[in-house]
Amino acid sequence: MFKAVIFDWDGTLADTRKVVVESFRRVLTEIGCAVSDGFLERRIGTGTRKTLEDALNKCNISFNDETLEELTRKKVRLQKDLSTSVKLFEGATDLLDALHGRMRIALATMSSRPVIDKLLREKKVKQYFSVVVTADEISKPKPDSEIFLVAAAKLNLFPQDCVIVEDSIFGVKAARVAKMKCIAVSSGAYSREELEKEKPDLLVGSLTQTERILNFIFR
Repeated sequence: MFKAVIFDWDGTLADTRKVVVESFRRVLTEIGCAVSDGFLERRIGTGTRKTLEDALNKCNISFNDETLEELTRKKVRLQKDLSTSVKLFEGATDLLDALHGRMRIALATMSSRPVIDKLLREKKVKQYFSVVVTADEISKPKPDSEIFLVAAAKLNLFPQDCVIVEDSIFGVKAARVAKMKCIAVSSGAYSREELEKEKPDLLVGSLTQTERILNFIFR
């Protein structure tokens, strides 16, 4: 049996798509970089810095570390300001309630620490997570497995003791590299068909499929 569940945040527990895209768009518009919403949506989960790098390269705008740091600070500030627009997905709290006290729960998100700390307080879910790992604590974004391995280490568990809940192909790939089982939820920017290609151990349409998810975790 698994000893811990590690959740992603953006697109998995919370519908952050519009807020994330809007904060990126505002920051990029200021420097004359125009990319589509789809371009940004498909990079949710890889982290702010990687998305900014991809956008600037697409727009043929030169940049350095200082540029990326300044843009990241602006994007994080905007995302925090827009946090009231973020909603938890239906079934998220019910699933967390069902796991709480029976299983250790962690959060591993490519969101920044200031953003996620504010959201966990506002959405009243901070108490569920014994460990929270953010983009600020890692050097390699998903699909690298670093963030999940850091979460497992903080839980004092082996990777095989953990199951990941993710919505993106990057997250499913990262879980596989980490040798962790993965439950994919098609609630984010990626379709069921795209997620199926990455061969998650369980694929559900939403977190409201609580019984299927719990049966897999406690099998």
